[in-house]
Amino acid sequence: MTAGSRSRLEQSLVAARAWFTEVGVALGHLWQRSLQLRVAVSTITLSLIVLTILGLVLTDQITNRMLDTKINAAVEEMARARNAVHSQLVGVGTHDTSSSLTQARNELTSGGSPQTGVAGSYDVALAMVDIGQREVSAGPIQDVPDELRKFVRRGQVSRQFATISDSNGYHGPALIIGSPSIEIPTLETYLIFPLASEQRTLSLMRGTMLIGGIVLLVLLAAITALVTRQVVLPIRSAARIAGRFADGRLKERMLVRGEDDMARLAQAFNEMAESLSNQITQLEEFGNLQRRFTSDVSHELRTPLTTVRMAADLIHGSSDDLDPALARSAELLVNELDRFEGLLNDLLEISRHDAGVAELQVESLDVRMCARAAISTVRHLAKDAGVEVVIDLPEDPLVAEVDPRRVERVLRNLLANAIDHSEGKPVLIRMRGDLDANAVSVVVRDQGVGLRPGEEKLVFNRFWRSDPSRMRRSGGTGLGLSISVEDANLHEGRLEAWGEVGVGASFRLTLPLVRGKKLGASPLPLEPMRRQVRQVELGVVPNATEPDNAPGVVATAAGNGSSGAAAAPTEAAAQLNNSTTQAGTAAPKAGATASSAGAEAGSAGADAASESGDVPS
Repeated sequence: MTAGSRSRLEQSLVAARAWFTEVGVALGHLWQRSLQLRVAVSTITLSLIVLTILGLVLTDQITNRMLDTKINAAVEEMARARNAVHSQLVGVGTHDTSSSLTQARNELTSGGSPQTGVAGSYDVALAMVDIGQREVSAGPIQDVPDELRKFVRRGQVSRQFATISDSNGYHGPALIIGSPSIEIPTLETYLIFPLASEQRTLSLMRGTMLIGGIVLLVLLAAITALVTRQVVLPIRSAARIAGRFADGRLKERMLVRGEDDMARLAQAFNEMAESLSNQITQLEEFGNLQRRFTSDVSHELRTPLTTVRMAADLIHGSSDDLDPALARSAELLVNELDRFEGLLNDLLEISRHDAGVAELQVESLDVRMCARAAISTVRHLAKDAGVEVVIDLPEDPLVAEVDPRRVERVLRNLLANAIDHSEGKPVLIRMRGDLDANAVSVVVRDQGVGLRPGEEKLVFNRFWRSDPSRMRRSGGTGLGLSISVEDANLHEGRLEAWGEVGVGASFRLTLPLVRGKKLGASPLPLEPMRRQVRQVELGVVPNATEPDNAPGVVATAAGNGSSGAAAAPTEAAAQLNNSTTQAGTAAPKAGATASSAGAEAGSAGADAASESGDVPS
């Protein structure tokens, strides 16, 4: 075989394999989707098995009965033939044994042709030993098996089924029965009964049973298809109407016919649909009323809030002329008015999301700007709480199509939430992008109280708090994370949470770089590795590149760095540890100086450690 023909054969085999695979997949889908097909095939298969077993049993029984009848008739015919042979051979001299046997056979077979008796047509074969101890035979003695002749020579009447070929052209099974002679010890008489008629009868019976079985299978298939159709059609109708109902067409109902089980099913389905439709309508009305109430109340409170704000600002501006108690009261009033105004803004924003009227003001910009703006906003919170914010942003610009106001608000909420729950430990914000996955991710992690199992799904609920007695340093309203997840969904992105008690919590925001393209996997893991958590605890941070590096904020950048500074991270970690320990008690300026010095000492080595998860010892 040449290389070309071998290649064509391989291509043909591949094409055939692909075709069979495609057909198998299509049949598998059809099998999974069609209840009617499964019922019909199962019924036909079981019926075929039953009919096959029944046919085999009936064929065996009929064959045994026919052969038993044939054997009994052959035994009777043998008795008559043996007596006739004896009457021909008794008294005949032994000098002409061959002619005597031939004459006796001709008497039995009417001149040598097969004789017809009770057992049907048969042929005769005779054999005996003459005076010269030679075997003399007449008839087709060669068709008699040797095993049968051995039994006959021992004085036993025996029978055997064998395949013969006679002079009339018959070739097939036959019943051969042999009998010894009491008067003539060496005489052997054999009757050969061809089973042609029995074979024809059995073939006719098998053909009739096969045709009947096929017709019965076709009828069963038709009956099964008809019966299952009567059951499947209402089910298909219910599935179709349920799909339309799920699409919002709440007026869809099933047609009720008769009073049988299917009619009761359709009636129950219609009652359920009517109940669900009423409940959905009531919920929609209640939701609209609730949203309208929230929006109206928020707008109506704007005017008195503005008036109270002006009065409070006036009083607070004159606090130097007031006694300390009144000045403190004015300060508290201004702070609470700020919180109240933030709550109104959040209520208005969440009402826009509920009403579906929230819109994105998309711009193509560097997402790092949003992160820097959010960090600048929470800087005072980190300073008041004595918490250091570790920043890990890419060196190169990370351009994405986002709404900068909403992205900044999401990051601000995540950072404020992390600072509130950090228990004085560092907070990490890290950003990475992946062009292939069309994704940019920002992870905000803290090492505070963490989340109990199941709470990572509850943190985005409105006004939900893990510990209601816990004080909010950021003055949050309880709607920040709810608005954040709505903003993420509006960007066609994801906002996910992870937490473990005593380890901390992690929030990951993943947004598409280009709107309209599929969002792939996130470039950053949600759950931190243990080494990374330990690294943040040690305070190993890369080079400070943020231009507005303020007290309480350690700015880092992810870059390649220089391999010559690989030995410096240990000293940087020690210096940053000192600044972390003194945070909140020592002067902010000292902490920032220590952090900046440590970062400048170990830029490349610490950056490599941050990326690989290895901690210098």
